[in-house]
Amino acid sequence: MRNLKCPQCEVHRFHVKNELNERVVVTVNGRYEIIPVHATDSLIGFDLTVIYCLGCSWSGSLKSLRGGKHS
Repeated sequence: MRNLKCPQCEVHRFHVKNELNERVVVTVNGRYEIIPVHATDSLIGFDLTVIYCLGCSWSGSLKSLRGGKHS
């Protein structure tokens, strides 16, 4: 399945934060599901309404992401 990309720099990896400012690295698939990169990471307690790009300073909602293939 295709991973969605940052609308600014087209990187496909993001992170989400919790109240303690801890971060989990994630990707977002074509169904707008947030998936942790590391299978042992949990998203419980993390704010999934805002994602942060690992490649640039962009942050925003899932619906702002761009479609496309990642090779």
